[in-house]
Amino acid sequence: MPAQSSILTTLHAGYFRISLSLGGQALLWKTLSHLGRDSHDLQEVFRKVPSTACLLLWCLAILVQISLCVLYILRCFFHFHLVRAEFLHPIGVNYLFAPWISWLLVLQSSPVIDSDSVVYLVLCWIFITPLLMLDIKIYGQWFTTEKRFLSVMANPTSQVSVIGNLVAARAAAQMGWKESAICMWSLGVVHYLVLFVTLYQRLSGSNQFPAILRPAFFLFIAAPSVASLAWNSITESFGTASKMLFFISLFLFMSLVSRPCIFKKSMRKFNVAWWAYSFPVTFLALASAEYAKEVKGLVATGLTLVLSILSVLVFSGLMLLTAANTNNLLNENDPTMSFSNNIKPST
Repeated sequence: MPAQSSILTTLHAGYFRISLSLGGQALLWKTLSHLGRDSHDLQEVFRKVPSTACLLLWCLAILVQISLCVLYILRCFFHFHLVRAEFLHPIGVNYLFAPWISWLLVLQSSPVIDSDSVVYLVLCWIFITPLLMLDIKIYGQWFTTEKRFLSVMANPTSQVSVIGNLVAARAAAQMGWKESAICMWSLGVVHYLVLFVTLYQRLSGSNQFPAILRPAFFLFIAAPSVASLAWNSITESFGTASKMLFFISLFLFMSLVSRPCIFKKSMRKFNVAWWAYSFPVTFLALASAEYAKEVKGLVATGLTLVLSILSVLVFSGLMLLTAANTNNLLNENDPTMSFSNNIKPST
């Protein structure tokens, strides 16, 4: 029981970064395998993506997601004061969106559930509803609560809530619920623009961001990439708006990788925060795949190939590092958890 208690007290919603990356990677492999069958220009490059590998990756994603959800439900039951502390923390609260985003990605990457099935529709709304409830609560606080204004609370992880809206918009569009998809997309894009400007100006909230969590800067790439994919699903075409968002994401990616020194402090010791590298790069690769499908050019295809290989390498490296550092994975000194050290159970 002490060991179980230790796991439940150190585990937090930030660990859903792992299932986010797994779900995104499964979706990438599924997309590439379909591109190899549907597009003549991309067929020679991606036709060899094995369907068995896609299925195994999806099974791993759903296994990890279920395991994390079970552990977090137990945490809610036995240590609810720590969950409440996460909700009140400017970093911890944003990862409360992550479980529902992960489920939506697992659903979208499923090789056995069609997007036009009743099961897909029911599961989508089960996972989207908590995102909407969190939106109303969090965005409402940004508008109305002085101690929780966006200028105080904003940090790079705040973009997780935006990504949640955009992933939900893509899921709704795939079901044919275009009006709901546009609603979620609009909510996500508007808040991304506000967040981007707030963080770009380096207001007070961003100055409190721990150096070890700097991999979360890659979320700047994830949001426009997911917005690009969502708009592509809504309009059923990778048009000008989708291309603009993709190019913004690509520019931000190049800006970050050209300055590796800012990640130096965060790379000294393995931390679950490193998983923040995988998900954004994967969605940039997904956006590039849709771009290559639309443009049908050698440069676009090459870009998709490079970004896809990079995504797989980053994901594989993180898998190996996580397996090699299993004993240090649940770290009591995790900066995301530091806020709960002085919290006492409620009476």
